[in-house]
Amino acid sequence: MKNQEVARIFNEIADILEIKGENPFRIRAYRRAAQNIDGLSRDVKDMSEDELRKIPGIGADLAEKIREYATTGALGFYEDLRKEVPSGLVDLLSVPGLGPRTAKMLFEKLGIKDINELERYAREGRLRGLPGIKAKTEENILKGIEMLKRRTGRFPIGRVLPIAEAIIDALLKETDVRQISVAGSLRRWKETIKDIDILAVSDNPSEMMNAFTRLPQCKEVLMKGSTKSSIVTEEGIQVDLRVVEEDAFGSALAYFTGSKAHNIRLREMAVKKGLKINEYGIFDVKTGRRLGGRDEEDVYRLLGLPYIPPEMREDLGEVEMAVEGRIPDLIGYDDIRGDLHVHTRDSDGSHDIEEIAGAAKARGYKYIAITDHSKSLGIARGMSAEEVVEQSKRIKAINKRLRGIRLLSGIELDIRSDGSLDYPDDILKELDIVVASIHSGFRQSRQQITGRLVSAMKNPYVSIIAHPTGRVIGEREEYDVDMDEFLRVARETSTILEINAYPMRLDLRDIYIKRAKEMGISFVISTDTHIDYQLDFIRYGIGMARRGWLEKGDVINTYSYNQLMKRLKYKRAQARPS
Repeated sequence: MKNQEVARIFNEIADILEIKGENPFRIRAYRRAAQNIDGLSRDVKDMSEDELRKIPGIGADLAEKIREYATTGALGFYEDLRKEVPSGLVDLLSVPGLGPRTAKMLFEKLGIKDINELERYAREGRLRGLPGIKAKTEENILKGIEMLKRRTGRFPIGRVLPIAEAIIDALLKETDVRQISVAGSLRRWKETIKDIDILAVSDNPSEMMNAFTRLPQCKEVLMKGSTKSSIVTEEGIQVDLRVVEEDAFGSALAYFTGSKAHNIRLREMAVKKGLKINEYGIFDVKTGRRLGGRDEEDVYRLLGLPYIPPEMREDLGEVEMAVEGRIPDLIGYDDIRGDLHVHTRDSDGSHDIEEIAGAAKARGYKYIAITDHSKSLGIARGMSAEEVVEQSKRIKAINKRLRGIRLLSGIELDIRSDGSLDYPDDILKELDIVVASIHSGFRQSRQQITGRLVSAMKNPYVSIIAHPTGRVIGEREEYDVDMDEFLRVARETSTILEINAYPMRLDLRDIYIKRAKEMGISFVISTDTHIDYQLDFIRYGIGMARRGWLEKGDVINTYSYNQLMKRLKYKRAQARPS
């Protein structure tokens, strides 16, 4: 898909325009367009200019640029713009946390024009003393460079899964496929993916290999064989396709899905039972007879275990639980009844309230919460207290004529740098739901960040803490939170924790989800939607929830509307006058 390439170029254009000091509204237009294109399920190369202009944030000028790149593979405006800034300066912007203005200053003052130079200067302490740069700034720059190095060769799941699904769809249409599935870390829903593994059963493997290596996604063929081939996509992702026997499909799927540690545990159990497990099946060691392997369940059944879901196969205690017959009944991908973190045109969303309600209803939802930004987030056109009250009245009026879905009046409330909230309690108590979050001061100390979150959770009207650690995968690390204290207060105050399903966030992480579940904390899976198709990102959040071993009852937006409202009122009912 060209979407990610176009999004990358538009973001880079915004960076260059910022370096040049151009109009901030023009810069924001490119960033918004990049965000809205990046998650589209349809490839922009297949869309006409008229269709492109229906995407929020895409006008005639940007639609023309998209079509130019989609049809020619180049964008003249972008190429010309790159010539207006020094070579290498744009590369510095790939360092997380290093903004365009700082990059420009480092180039002009010190002549720094590549990342290696930047790292050397920072390690030698030669950046401090420049305007706005102190020892802590140098430390953060080095952290950003380390983060950049770590993400090299790994891709966020939100970028990888659509590519894998497009390849599988193409193979299903063009070849004689009997069974096909992704495997590896992608099937385990890990947040970042190194490469894509696909397994298939086909009566004509050579035809399948020919089709695979001719796919439009293929930039380079690394290897082509009779039953295994490897390609590299335009995005630089390696994809391996294996065609296996039908009688071995299940064992191969288990073998290529489980983490290395999980698979070792299974093989150790097999040895004790006189069995051998590999990608070809499950065998009796003495006789060599294959006992199973057609179905994935065979592997676990022959070991005397219940089936372990792919998302749990990390050797984090799942084998022990399986031995005891205690594998949790994980939340399903169709268990969500509504989204509780959604934005509209009243702040920085792309649709009005009724359009969002219609999009939610079309997905079978029973309720949806309107949670536009509060006033502190000016860049997102945060609403004044008066606007919040007025929006709440409109939601009540819309609810009277809606059928089949209910709207909840809410707000995404900014937790200010000093821990105070944007609105007083007399505003908050009139809303159905209050989602509180941090959008600034990410580099504050652990004590300050934790204090802000704790202060918000102690407010009886704060229902949910959204994207609790503030990370953006590959771009911004988690802020420094005392997770023990944060989870303890969440439990004590009955505050619900969000699993933000936006694929570049996936916040909370799976390890924290698992810890919080063990403490009895409740969760919500929400998309932070700003444009209607982002409602479909919910599956990424469900994947994270399953990796954290959550069951349906742990997640409040699997509840009926009446159950949900009762849960939201529970915390307020616990509040006692001071």
